[in-house]
Amino acid sequence: MLACKSLFRVDRLLKFTNTYVKSNPVNYFQGKLSYEKLSLDLRMGGAKDKPGTMDKKKRRIGTPVWRPLCTQASSLEDVEVKSEIGSQMQEVNESTIEVMDATVSPKALEGDIEDESIEEKTVLSAAKHSLSVEVGASLIRFVRGKEGSTKEKIEKETGVQIILPSSKQEDAIIIEGTSADSVTKASKEIQHIIDEAVKTPSLEYSHFVSLPLAIHPELVEKLVNFQNSILGINDTCVGENQEGNSDRDASESDAQDEQLGKESAVAVELKVANDRESVKVDISGIPLVSYAPKELKESKSSRLSDLRIEKSIFIKPKTFHLTVLMLKLWNKERVSLAAEVLKSISPKVMDALDNRPLFVRLEGLDRMKGSLDRAQVVYAPVEEIGSENRLSRACQVIIDAFVEAGLVLERDIGHQLKLHATVMNVKHRKRRGNRRVKSDSFNARGIFEQFGSEEWGEYLIREAHLSQRFKYDENGYYHCCASIPFPENMQVD
Repeated sequence: MLACKSLFRVDRLLKFTNTYVKSNPVNYFQGKLSYEKLSLDLRMGGAKDKPGTMDKKKRRIGTPVWRPLCTQASSLEDVEVKSEIGSQMQEVNESTIEVMDATVSPKALEGDIEDESIEEKTVLSAAKHSLSVEVGASLIRFVRGKEGSTKEKIEKETGVQIILPSSKQEDAIIIEGTSADSVTKASKEIQHIIDEAVKTPSLEYSHFVSLPLAIHPELVEKLVNFQNSILGINDTCVGENQEGNSDRDASESDAQDEQLGKESAVAVELKVANDRESVKVDISGIPLVSYAPKELKESKSSRLSDLRIEKSIFIKPKTFHLTVLMLKLWNKERVSLAAEVLKSISPKVMDALDNRPLFVRLEGLDRMKGSLDRAQVVYAPVEEIGSENRLSRACQVIIDAFVEAGLVLERDIGHQLKLHATVMNVKHRKRRGNRRVKSDSFNARGIFEQFGSEEWGEYLIREAHLSQRFKYDENGYYHCCASIPFPENMQVD
C-alpha cells in the first residue's frame, strides 16, 4: 500500500535494495509517480522459487517495512532501503527501478487511479449487453429444460449467458452477451418457449374468476356433513375433516383423556383367604365393555378403496365457489392487468344485475364427465332464483372484458359458460410419488343414490374475486388478488 503525504520531484535514477530473495528484477514503479515520506508495507514472497533454490523447511519471514532516508531531496544519489526482519538485517541482490519526471500530488494520483478504474468499467460495460426478461416463476422450468438442457442449448447457439432466478419469489431471467444481436436472439428464443408452454396442459391455470359460496357458514357445514357421511367419519371428527388436518388444542386432548380415565375406573374387592396360598377377586361389579368389530372398520375402508373414493378428491369446504373463467397469469404484470380489468368493469356488472341482490339455489348432484361408475367430476347444479338471466349477463360482461384485454387463451375463447359448484374432482387426488393416472375416475353410483336430490339451499352472491390457485387466505378461501361487490340491498329510487 502506497501512502503519499506530500510532494517532491524525482528526476534521477533511484536504486532500492530489493527484499526479494533470489528473484528476478521487477519494475513496480513505471510511469509517472511522486511521493514524499514513502511508507510501504511489503509481504515477503515475490515470484515462485525454482525447485532446489530454497530449503525444504518452511522459513518464517516477517513483514519488512520500507522507510525513506529523507523526505526532501534536491539531489538524490543512491538511496538505500533496508529490510528489517526481527533484529537482523538481510542484504539481498539489488535491482534498479526507474522513477521518471514525477510531479503529481497525492490527490492527483488518487484521481488518476479512479479515472483508470472508471475507464476500465466503461470499457467492460460497453463490451457487455444485458437484458432482463419477465418470465414468471411457473415458467422458469420450461426455460431451464430437463437437467438444464434447454438453457444450455440457447447459450450455445447464441453465445450468451442466461442467469436464472435463485428463488421462487423472483420471476425475471437475465440474458448477458457481448453483442446486442446475440442478446436479442436469445430473448426471442425464450419468448417462443413461453408462448408454446402456456398452450400446453403442462402449465396449469394459475388464477380464476370466482363467486365465493364458502362465505355462508351453513353451506360449509352441509358440505362437511356430506363428506363425513360418505367417508364414514362420525360427528366428533367434523372439525378435523373441515380443516383437512388433525390439529387439536393440547389442553382439550388432555381433558378428554382425564375424563376417559375417570369413567374407566372400576372398583375391585380383594379378599385374602390365605396369605400363603391365594387371593380371591370379586369381578361381579366389573362392567362389560363392547367395541366395534375391527372387521367393520376395515370393510368400510376397503369398500371406499374399491370405489376409488378418498378424502383428497373432495373439494375443501372453505373453498366452495362458482367458477366464471379460468386464467393463466404467469407473471406479475399479467396478474396486475387482470386485477385492473376486474375493478374497471364493476359499474357494468352492477348494471347487468340491475343493481339488485342476486340469489342462487343449489339442488341435487350431477357429473361433468364419465358415467356414474367412472365419474371424474361431481358438482351441485346452480339455478338463479327468478330466472331473469341476470347472473349470466354479469358473467358474460366479466368474460368479454378479460378476452378483450388478451388475458384469455385462444382455445378458451368461445367456451359456453356453465356455472357449477364442484364437490368432488379426481384431479385433486393425492398422487403416490410422480406416478400419473391417465384416466382416473371413481364410482359415484352410491353417492348419487343417497345425495342425488340433496337440497343445499338458497344463497346470496355477494362478490366476484380474482382468485389465485394453490394459495389461501386466513379464512381458508383462495387468495384474493382483486374483488368487486355485487348488490346486497335493493336500490330505492
